[in-house]
Amino acid sequence: MQLSDYDISQQFSAVMKQNRRITPEDTEEVRELLFEIEESKFAFKVGQSIGVIVPGPHDMGHKQHFRLYTIADIPKTSGHKQIELCVKRITYIDEYSGELYPGIASNYLCDLKQGETLKISGPYDLPFQIPIDKNANLLMIGMGTGIAPFRAFVRHIYEQTGSWKGKVRLFYGAKTGLESLYMNDQQNDFTQYYDEETFKAFNAVSPRAHWDEDIDLDKILIDQQEEIWDLLQQTNTYVFIAGQEKIETSLEKAFSQMAGSMTAWKEHKQQLIETGHWGELLY
Repeated sequence: MQLSDYDISQQFSAVMKQNRRITPEDTEEVRELLFEIEESKFAFKVGQSIGVIVPGPHDMGHKQHFRLYTIADIPKTSGHKQIELCVKRITYIDEYSGELYPGIASNYLCDLKQGETLKISGPYDLPFQIPIDKNANLLMIGMGTGIAPFRAFVRHIYEQTGSWKGKVRLFYGAKTGLESLYMNDQQNDFTQYYDEETFKAFNAVSPRAHWDEDIDLDKILIDQQEEIWDLLQQTNTYVFIAGQEKIETSLEKAFSQMAGSMTAWKEHKQQLIETGHWGELLY
């Protein structure tokens, strides 16, 4: 589904309540943004995203710029309706001119001040949802801001659902430990769930971050391959993937090793997809 296919006819006004950086100053900038929505019609569920509408005009004559962001929190049961977004400030190099350009939506969001208003649309469903069955196993693998939906999932499972009996395993990759969103010294949400018998989190970082080398996500998966492969044989296991597209290379490498061959893994993955037990959110 392309961005142009999303219905943005129903829009809401979101007021910026808080904008704070959650990564140290000497790392890539990622901010946690808190918005308040006053319209009574707006409501969201765990595992949904919203559309951010950046007013123009923009290059190529576009009157507005539209991007999707996953809601990184759970719905509040009382008080004003609020959403949290996890946003990385992006710059990119034009493949033709070689010039450096700021990402439109990410920089617009990161620069918003308290009290300023944002237009949003949605919410929209993600490619995966938390199963109703509390005995289900969840294998969540993310990189970068792909951690956002999993933060909301874990909070929902242990704060709202309760008594989750299935195994919950979170694998997360970042360039350095400081850039491990919600797992660093400034923001470490997941520590409060380490006492849960069913929850475990594993963190992978690049072996030489300053050399821009790939993150050893495949290595940390292989280190836990016995449990992972056992989970993948169970019919009540759901696999959720979120992050940049390059994450696929590490995953295919790790899972094909567990399965014994790339062919065997592709067959097993196809079964997971066909039964609704595999969901991806890649960008």
